[in-house]
Amino acid sequence: MSTTPTTSSSAQSGYLLNSLGGATQITGLASGLNTDQIITEEMAIYNQPVIQLQNQETGLTTANTQLTSIQSALQTLAADAQALSDPSLFQSSQTVTSSDPTLVAGATTSGAAVGGYQVSVSQLANAASRTYTFASPASAGTITIDGQSVSVSAGESLSTFISSINSNSNLDVYAASTNSNTVVLSDRATGQQTGSYIQVSDPTGALTEQTSLAYAGQNALYSVDGTAGSSASNQVTGAIAGVTMTLSGVTGSNPVTIDVGAPAASTSAVQTAVNTFITQYNSVVSQIQTQLAQTPSSTDPTKGTLYQDPSLSSLLSSMRSAMYTAGSGLPSGMASMLDIGVSTGATTGSGTVSQTALAGDLTLNSTTLSSQMTTDPTGVQAVLNSWSISFSALVNDQAAAGGTIDQRIQGDTQQISQLGNQISAMQAMLTDKQNQLVAQFAQMESALSQNQSTASWLTSQIPQLAPP
Repeated sequence: MSTTPTTSSSAQSGYLLNSLGGATQITGLASGLNTDQIITEEMAIYNQPVIQLQNQETGLTTANTQLTSIQSALQTLAADAQALSDPSLFQSSQTVTSSDPTLVAGATTSGAAVGGYQVSVSQLANAASRTYTFASPASAGTITIDGQSVSVSAGESLSTFISSINSNSNLDVYAASTNSNTVVLSDRATGQQTGSYIQVSDPTGALTEQTSLAYAGQNALYSVDGTAGSSASNQVTGAIAGVTMTLSGVTGSNPVTIDVGAPAASTSAVQTAVNTFITQYNSVVSQIQTQLAQTPSSTDPTKGTLYQDPSLSSLLSSMRSAMYTAGSGLPSGMASMLDIGVSTGATTGSGTVSQTALAGDLTLNSTTLSSQMTTDPTGVQAVLNSWSISFSALVNDQAAAGGTIDQRIQGDTQQISQLGNQISAMQAMLTDKQNQLVAQFAQMESALSQNQSTASWLTSQIPQLAPP
């Protein structure tokens, strides 16, 4: 009678072991079950808490990214608001305008006499010049120009000669070429000379003067309100007290009007600073509103992470209120940003309100601001100073280091780290669980295979048990 057979391999015992993604998987041959699928579906159930934590981690990470961006934008906004209270913004300065700056331009150098001036220019200042035909010297030598020596080498080119002159700070002339064999020497300073000019001694024979092209320097000739003047330079100082004029052309019979304004704060500088703030304000409002309006998604954890966020909603409301809240200690009619032309815009002729106004976007009425700067610049400065302090404090309370948003970001960062640790621990547990299931199913398949082998052996022994 035969003994019960034993199995020595997985194939013999009726099950297979496969490796998928680093984890051992089994395929039931003895049981006929799809054990891979059973394990996969069971692990998917165990994995649901991990997926929930991963979605929570992704949502917090996305929210932190958005909060960081909002925080940065708010910090810029606070800085733009603070700039409106900078005393230098209202420092008095004088404007100088010209009816034709292409001919005569002006700029203040100190306290200038206020008023309009008629400037005529009959001649511009220029430099003396002499023109020479250049020939490469046969041998090295020295050329003397106004007492200063210039070394030349045998066969020296015109370009090399010009470069050596222009790079020599001891010389009082510049050099330029008009063609391949002509060089023009001109004084480095404009104006009329006394006596001779540009004296050249050349024993090398490299330079031959074209005497008909020699020109003496000349002064600029001009008049201011009929008073004639002369200047060796086209930069004229002293003709108008506190003003430097730049002469660029002859005026002919049409004088140029130079107008010197009274000392005052620059309206254009204030307007630019206000518009810079408004642009950033509108950008921040739009950015926050976009996040508040994005609805959450059941399939995408990155969507709607700041949907209807109460803290950001409250900040927007406070920012809007701050734009129209009157400052303390300010006179009636000059107490808020609305009084200097900052608002959400006027309604149209039909009484409708623009979409940007409904969104809370600001706009500047430059006419209103210019008028207030003309009539009461001190009042404008007082409004901006008072408002700037309160508004920047409001924004910095949220956006500055240690502020509300910063604390939220730090808290979320800590929670993200904790979730990451939880996820890693749970994934390790799931790996152990999967390995346990694989082992259990392998044992089951092994037992079934052995039972099937035993049954088959017993069946084969039955004929031998029959009587002869």
